[in-house]
Amino acid sequence: MSRILKLAAIQASFGDDMAANIARVADLVREAAAGGAQVILPPELFQGPYFCVEQHERWFATAYPWREHPCVLALAPLAAELGVVIPVSIFEREGPHYFNSVAMIDADGSLMGLYRKSHIPDGPGYMEKYYFRPGDTGFKVWDTRFGRIGVGICWDQWYPEAARAMALMGAEALLYPTAIGSEPHDPTLDTALPWRRAMQGHAVSNVIPVVGANRTGFEAWPGYPSGGQRFYGSSFISDHRGDLAAQFGPDDEGVIATEVDLDFLRTHRAAWGFFRDRRPDLYGALSSPRPA
Repeated sequence: MSRILKLAAIQASFGDDMAANIARVADLVREAAAGGAQVILPPELFQGPYFCVEQHERWFATAYPWREHPCVLALAPLAAELGVVIPVSIFEREGPHYFNSVAMIDADGSLMGLYRKSHIPDGPGYMEKYYFRPGDTGFKVWDTRFGRIGVGICWDQWYPEAARAMALMGAEALLYPTAIGSEPHDPTLDTALPWRRAMQGHAVSNVIPVVGANRTGFEAWPGYPSGGQRFYGSSFISDHRGDLAAQFGPDDEGVIATEVDLDFLRTHRAAWGFFRDRRPDLYGALSSPRPA
């Protein structure tokens, strides 16, 4: 029998109340699990508002050691109860260091480990370098109950090298929790379609399903351009061809899901020859910060 994996993405808006945000995600995890989902992806930093629109020291108090994070403590027993895998995006504190991280929870509620965001953006509306160190874990692939899952975080998704690395490590699906929306320096700039297309390209080039789970809604910030940040949702699941198997619009909230046949994809991936025909001997420029 083929190994069938049912992937799900959560799209929702979030506020200042961490407990309420966790409860919202837990409700949607239950909804996804009731529909048969096995791996369920919430958006990035759902613990609260996306605070990186400003540089303010008060937000450091909302970081926790990853095993003690309220989001992890709440969702690990839920994963065990429902028998589902949940990658949980958190603001992590380790001693004096702070990271944008994902804790991977397996279907028995066990904590499989941690991935720390590798690529940290720094620009209007997304001033993450003030808060987060660049990740020191390297890319991670998790051998979960239902399959080998690679997880990147938001800005990581723009980098084909990250997707390829996880695929070379044996990932059978790529998941990206994100928080992205309006651009305060240019209200005419809408990156929703390029955001999707970049990940759809990863799906094609690696013959692998890709899930992007984004937040939605308007988050008010006094003094901020247009009064706050609007997140454009548009969460999706792409199949191995880059076609959208499931998708949300900008303002939807809830769960989307789709099934993939992992055994078919393994054979299909081999037939395409993308990994057979790689030429690592020619890729030296990829490891140089200033290629000639």
